[in-house]
Amino acid sequence: MIASLFVRVASRGLTVLFCVALSAPVAARDLPDFAGLAERQGAAVVNISTTQAMRQARPGIPSLEEDDPMFDFFRRFVPRHPGAPRGSEPDNRSLGSGFIVSADGHILTNAHVVDGADEIIVKLTDKREFRARVMGTDARTDLALLKIEATGLPRVSLGDPSKLRVGDWVVAIGSPFGFENSVTAGIVSAKGRSLPQENFVPFIQTDVAINPGNSGGPLFNMKGEVVGINSQIYSRTGGFMGLSFAIPIDVAMNVQEQLRVAGRVQRGRVGVVIQEVSRDLADSFRLGKPAGALVSSVEKGSPADKAGFEQGDIVLSFDGRAVDVSADLPRLVGGTRPGSKVPVQVWRKGGVKTLTVLVAELPEEKPRKVAARLPKPEPASPNKLGITVVEPNAEQRRDGRFAAGGVVVEALRSASARASEIQTGDGILALVSKGVRIETRSVEQFNRAVAGLDAGQAVTLLVVRGDVQTFVPVRSLER
Repeated sequence: MIASLFVRVASRGLTVLFCVALSAPVAARDLPDFAGLAERQGAAVVNISTTQAMRQARPGIPSLEEDDPMFDFFRRFVPRHPGAPRGSEPDNRSLGSGFIVSADGHILTNAHVVDGADEIIVKLTDKREFRARVMGTDARTDLALLKIEATGLPRVSLGDPSKLRVGDWVVAIGSPFGFENSVTAGIVSAKGRSLPQENFVPFIQTDVAINPGNSGGPLFNMKGEVVGINSQIYSRTGGFMGLSFAIPIDVAMNVQEQLRVAGRVQRGRVGVVIQEVSRDLADSFRLGKPAGALVSSVEKGSPADKAGFEQGDIVLSFDGRAVDVSADLPRLVGGTRPGSKVPVQVWRKGGVKTLTVLVAELPEEKPRKVAARLPKPEPASPNKLGITVVEPNAEQRRDGRFAAGGVVVEALRSASARASEIQTGDGILALVSKGVRIETRSVEQFNRAVAGLDAGQAVTLLVVRGDVQTFVPVRSLER
């Protein structure tokens, strides 16, 4: 079908008509068919409602003050009962979504949708309702596997999240605010997104409208295949603001398989604390590009310790798979079966070294200790980094962090130092310059090492803050 567009142009009293032919099929060929997808896949999406006879305040966000920035950061989708107090509330009801992954009644959703529920009701699109039981949950990925007693159910088809491209159309089906089988659409905004406190999920970021009640629902590609589970939003209001995050379906199916068989998820661990490799850190360690995961500390007696890992190693690959960014390593290690022997390539002292580590099992999460800031030391003179350092006092030496020496930051007196992650009260244990590590056992030794730096040179400091050691890049003064 060809359409004609007539354009009238007036010039010096003359009127000329131009006929421009437009091809209607070409103009419309890239418009997606959301209606067909919704008709085909909607029946496999379920509404989940839960009841709690007595709801206890959740740890984490509900215990924060409402003006705390983290309170507004990643709000889960289960809305609080309107007008209810922050503590316990009788007969609390909440809503979420899920989808059927097997015809005999296995359903995937988010763990926070069913957390603490006394009763779980699953409602299908044909209005049938079933009581569901929880076969297992995994808090680290926020996934839950439910089971209802039914057969011959419609189920979703699974896609490959690795084939998604940024800019691809995606569709969500769920029950926002209880409005069942609502369809929203958008595009993939980013892939492999790392979120705070979420070490095991490379999230798919989209701009699909997601609101309370969508949690646990499927994210479809345009083939009608599930590629993710809608899990989190970035919001300062509790509603949709254009940033939604979904758990890739391959991660979810690995978790559900373990939940179905064992009721729990096994993950690997090696016992290292890591950090991102910035350009300045890469330069300090003589690494050609900022990549990998920098080992800031090695747990004594851990698999990594026994395998020969050292503080300052940069992990480049794990079990033959590249570690492009530090967030890749926890996912690779966590996805490795405990008891496996795995080759690991590390960058050490300007060269590549291969280690073999016996992967252990990651234990259940424990409450984290809050690192205490070191007492403020006596004032002293600044050095070429614009950092005033002093010797640790007797109390600081007794706690063991300065057993082998080190200095304490008294003040930051350069723009570069203040812009870095260094804080007053931090301990500095070593300095890495041009790939060479220099232990800082005294103020004199530290200042002597700093005095030899070139103007504007990027160096790396090994900093201790509380019980945590980390590498921090900083530049020397330009002159």
